[in-house]
Amino acid sequence: MTAIPDFTEVELRLLDVALRERYGCAVEVQEVETEIRLMPADRELTVCPAVYWEDAERCRFVVSKTALDKFRSMFFWTVKDRFSTGKEEYDNLGDCLVTTLKMQEEAARLRKQELGAKETGTS
Repeated sequence: MTAIPDFTEVELRLLDVALRERYGCAVEVQEVETEIRLMPADRELTVCPAVYWEDAERCRFVVSKTALDKFRSMFFWTVKDRFSTGKEEYDNLGDCLVTTLKMQEEAARLRKQELGAKETGTS
């Protein structure tokens, strides 16, 4: 099997621009690895390059590169509080980032409403 290429400088710059636009400042991003089943029927996990960051509300994000120009993403606050965009894979990093950040923004808004309702005893 061919190794999955690391994130390119262009992809990392695109990530930096997207995060600066979202948060209004530079965000520390770590290059990491994930282990993913590339196909649902795969028994073996494939090591994939990924990027990881955390926002001010302690939401964590992972974007994995699963092939040349193929990306998967997820975000989570806790192991039980994990989300994806609902799309298995993107062929454009920009689309992956924009969709992930928009979905997380909406999930954060709903989460704050739920936490506020629990604190006040309303639903």
